[in-house]
Amino acid sequence: MGKEIFEEYESNVRGYCRKWPIELVYAKGSIYKDIDGNEYIDFFDGAGALNYGHNPDYIKEKLISYLQEDGIIHSLDMYALPKEKFISYFETEILKPRKLDYKILFPGPTGTNAIEAALKLARKVTQRPDIWAFTGAFHGMTLGALALTTEAMARKAAGVSLNANVVHIPAPHFMNHNFDTIGYMEKLLEDDHSGYEKPAAIIIETVQQEGGIHVFSEQFLQDLRSFCDKHEILLICDEVQIGCSRSGTFFSFERAGIVPDIVCMSKSIGGYGLPFAITLLKRELDVFKPGEHNGTFRGCQLSIVAALAALEMTVKQDIPGMVKEKEEIVKEYLEANIKPLLKEDMEIRGIGLSWGIEFKDGKLARQVLDKCFEKKLIIELAGSNDSVLKIMPALVIEEELLIKGLDIITESIKEVLK
Repeated sequence: MGKEIFEEYESNVRGYCRKWPIELVYAKGSIYKDIDGNEYIDFFDGAGALNYGHNPDYIKEKLISYLQEDGIIHSLDMYALPKEKFISYFETEILKPRKLDYKILFPGPTGTNAIEAALKLARKVTQRPDIWAFTGAFHGMTLGALALTTEAMARKAAGVSLNANVVHIPAPHFMNHNFDTIGYMEKLLEDDHSGYEKPAAIIIETVQQEGGIHVFSEQFLQDLRSFCDKHEILLICDEVQIGCSRSGTFFSFERAGIVPDIVCMSKSIGGYGLPFAITLLKRELDVFKPGEHNGTFRGCQLSIVAALAALEMTVKQDIPGMVKEKEEIVKEYLEANIKPLLKEDMEIRGIGLSWGIEFKDGKLARQVLDKCFEKKLIIELAGSNDSVLKIMPALVIEEELLIKGLDIITESIKEVLK
């Protein structure tokens, strides 16, 4: 039946296939192949789940070996050797060199699971119900995480009110680049006629990804940490998409020299595109009673095997350093080749290997995406009205392929803007 079977039997909710209507059969590195043998460069990266590319040999060999040995696959939160090895390596090679002291909660397989665990924990620790999030945020699709998310279409699909116990604070870039977000929050707490109460936590993506590649400044992150300390509010960092070295450091908050109270990770922490998530918490916040937060797939050991192999790649190959080098390549290319093509109200912004071209017009951005697809580049949109072309290749992409993909974007913009 070919693609008709999807039209006939799969739910109408499917989305990505509408932008790229091809049937995939193969993927390696940063290349897809469809059923007709066409090759496509991948600048989508599985929405951030494939930082190490498709089917990386090092991780694949670890997975195959583990399966051939009949290693335990499903164990909930029982003790298992892969999890022991993962915890040990994560503590000694990732956390301790950064002087971070976190306990690890295994919440379930997805990013929204990590967020939900963080919210529940913050409320339990502080005995306060409210959470503050920023305009432009995306934190997940389950109801707690969705309440933090500001995307209108996703929120409307919930079918229930999402306004209880969540307050959205204007981000500096949302109002204007000079808006005093910290001062605004101070006013809300200090004025007894504001109508606002102290929240349990404030959650932030240090780089808003789905919100349109908005990079919070180091100063803002430092001021936010100070604000939370002053008012005894927990700071939660959502590292689900920008974490695992995409920003140029393993944790995106490292550049600001801050230490969040809770950190949520998923997507590329699974290494191979396998579902895996962790929630990191300061030791004094470890207040859940045994079994108080649970999940059937908290302990998918195959994902943990892949996650450990990805961490080993990160350390041995210095992937954060690799990203910083490629960041300069992308930044220089965009400034030299694409910025001159844009109108005055359009802009380029980003960090590491996460970049956005803001067209201020969703229809125009979609035309560029479609043109890129015609030229065999898979790339996504983000931001208000999907007006941002989102450049997010694998961190290990070859320089030649990176430039080839950027050339396709340049050619596509030229043809669309004429």
